[in-house]
Amino acid sequence: MKTLFAISIFSAAATLSFAQTLPADINATTLTRLPPVQRQDLDADGQKIFDSLAGPNNKGPLRGILGLGIYDPKLAEALHLLHDSVTKYGTLGNRVDELAILVATREEQMSLNEWYGHEASALKAGLDQSIIDVVKFGKEPTGLDAKDALVIRFGREWFRDRRVSPDTFAKTLEAFGQRGTMELIGVMGDYAMVGMMLQAVDQQLPGRPVLPPLKTT
Repeated sequence: MKTLFAISIFSAAATLSFAQTLPADINATTLTRLPPVQRQDLDADGQKIFDSLAGPNNKGPLRGILGLGIYDPKLAEALHLLHDSVTKYGTLGNRVDELAILVATREEQMSLNEWYGHEASALKAGLDQSIIDVVKFGKEPTGLDAKDALVIRFGREWFRDRRVSPDTFAKTLEAFGQRGTMELIGVMGDYAMVGMMLQAVDQQLPGRPVLPPLKTT
């Protein structure tokens, strides 16, 4: 899960062969409507932020959501800080985090990139494929571990109903505590925002099947 910003946009080498299938306004390197930002195109303050995000040995364009955010370097910096605050320093653990990410990404139905990247991450974090399929295909979370089912219900209420019921919120507090509940909200909110940003720039993912629409009523 710590690799959100690296997996959101695939490398240019992997995408050029699909260039002929891309919409006319899509850049073949970023697979979005925006070209990559080069370090030398930024002012001194922007270059400092670029270096802090890219690391000392990477002078090429940033990938993923940071590659978009770096158009406004302070935005990229804030996105990185938000991501670390809800994942790197969170207390829920990788498994719950990955489930929350999948729920937010699938229920929002905006970013195939985040779904496919984190479906693999979720398996590595210990989620069974059967649990992932409940999220993927909108199945009822009956028979699942109580906490897993709760995370799914929390996200579905939030994204489908635009509110979380008092009963679900109270059960979430009981299961994860006040801090854990806010971390759950933070993780889902973070990835929902990323999905919205990728959708706005029409992020492409050639070679991956589109997921079936969820029945949300």
